[in-house]
Amino acid sequence: MRYPERLIIFIVLIYTIAMPAAAVAADGDRILGVWLTEGKDAEIEIFRCRNQYCGKIVWMDEPNYSTEDEEGTPGQPKRDLKNPDPALRNQTILGIQILRDFAYARDNRWTDGRVYDPESGNTYKATMSLVSRNQLHLRGYIGISLLGRTTTWTRVD
Repeated sequence: MRYPERLIIFIVLIYTIAMPAAAVAADGDRILGVWLTEGKDAEIEIFRCRNQYCGKIVWMDEPNYSTEDEEGTPGQPKRDLKNPDPALRNQTILGIQILRDFAYARDNRWTDGRVYDPESGNTYKATMSLVSRNQLHLRGYIGISLLGRTTTWTRVD
């Protein structure tokens, strides 16, 4: 086999290997964007972090403590006071990363992730599924998926 033929075969081989991987990555990116939580009290931006998916709080309807809050100073930003790591308890909740380590598993499902709940300070295993372009189910659980709760988020345009 001559050099040009080898080169063409090599290029075709690389193309056939790379294209399905690129298509899977593009499918996984369908989840990217800003999502309104079920309670409509926060917006979460889902973004790529390395070859996985993560999410952080980018908007809250009440980012500051009110006069009724017993935990913080009224007018000051809400802090992650229940974080199990004392070094992180002073960080503001607005901007905090609550989703991490999600991997695209095909068929509009993301698995093997973790979701952090700043209200309790607990982190749970989690999965996400895209029900439609504008509706996302997030399921957080302890141990097995049966022991959990699903919440529905809506895409913000």
